[in-house]
Amino acid sequence: MWRVPDLSRRVREPELMDDPSLDRAEHRRALAGLSRLNRIGGAANIIWNAILPLATTPGHGPLSILDIATGSGDVPLGLIRRAHKVSATLEIHACDISEYALGETQRRTGQEHASITTFPLDAVNQQIPGTYDIVMCSLFTHHLDDEQVVGLLYRMRAAARKLVLVSDLVRTPMAYCMAVAASRILSRSRVVHEDAEQSMRAAFTIPEMAAIAEQAGLSGAEVAPRWPCRFLLTWRRER
Repeated sequence: MWRVPDLSRRVREPELMDDPSLDRAEHRRALAGLSRLNRIGGAANIIWNAILPLATTPGHGPLSILDIATGSGDVPLGLIRRAHKVSATLEIHACDISEYALGETQRRTGQEHASITTFPLDAVNQQIPGTYDIVMCSLFTHHLDDEQVVGLLYRMRAAARKLVLVSDLVRTPMAYCMAVAASRILSRSRVVHEDAEQSMRAAFTIPEMAAIAEQAGLSGAEVAPRWPCRFLLTWRRER
């Protein structure tokens, strides 16, 4: 009989998507499944609502954004679509450790006639090159241990002129049930099915992420729940 596992603490185990030997066809099916989950789960909306005031500030030039661990570019592409509707200009850069994922981002960018600059980056072990108005990541921190997340947030803070945004799964029984059910309904990929459960066990609670943000020097960061099963960390640089 299926039941919710013990979620009182994080349990991190390797996910199939992170396996460099994963079959390319299986990888593509998994990325497609994650795209559907991101679309239904409102991943781009979560970020867009946070950047909208900056993006629509009168007299503000193009808003420069770096998306870390972009995967197949779901969130950046979603932001571009929304920006077009309000005549806002975004200058988006996207990085990932996976060359294959970056290739998928470039392919989809070409299909949508969008403009996204991509480059490879191991964000856990390498410094973020350059600075941006906004540095963000989505569905990445649950892959890392606490110390790695502290380091990542520290580097994101250093590279962000105005705003750091981190969106990820939140570890609660209800969120677990919703994420696992959605993975089965919206994708036939075994990778998506198995990784959905593991991702939820590895996710942070809101108090855990707030404590890590404080350790990383993001004083005053807000960590708030976002429907249906995520949180959003928001840190603004004081002038």
